[in-house]
Amino acid sequence: MSQKSLRTISFCYVHPTMSYGIIFWGNFSYSSPVFKMQTRIIIIIIMKAVSRDSCLPLFKKLNIFPLYSQYIFSLSTFVVKNTDAFKLNFAVHTINTRQGFDLHPPTTNPTKTQKGVNYSGINIFDNLPLNIWKFLHYTNKFKLASNKFFSCTIF
Repeated sequence: MSQKSLRTISFCYVHPTMSYGIIFWGNFSYSSPVFKMQTRIIIIIIMKAVSRDSCLPLFKKLNIFPLYSQYIFSLSTFVVKNTDAFKLNFAVHTINTRQGFDLHPPTTNPTKTQKGVNYSGINIFDNLPLNIWKFLHYTNKFKLASNKFFSCTIF
């Protein structure tokens, strides 16, 4: 089969399974075997390369996000779609600071919520570049800008 056909099959079967609920399980330790499976599919099945080859250039060539980039993309998209659930720092604090326009993390016990969607989403979203951050209230424009950013810089 051609690379294009194999890539299409990968997007039909592997990608939906991998990305389902990724914002909930993407930062846990058992995501590592999923990433290994994804790289094996890319390297061995689609690209027919040697298993010792680096996978990052192959991901870029096929224009596919690795698992961790997909997690960051999905989590930041979740934050943009649910902006009404988050507060900005200047809405919480009366002092004007440099981080006034950053999203305010939840005030609950951080050890219990650090791996949660809200806390992780805020941390990831606050570290995105400003040219992506400015589309906080525009979901489609945010997806285009972040897709372009993630295709250039793979995590």
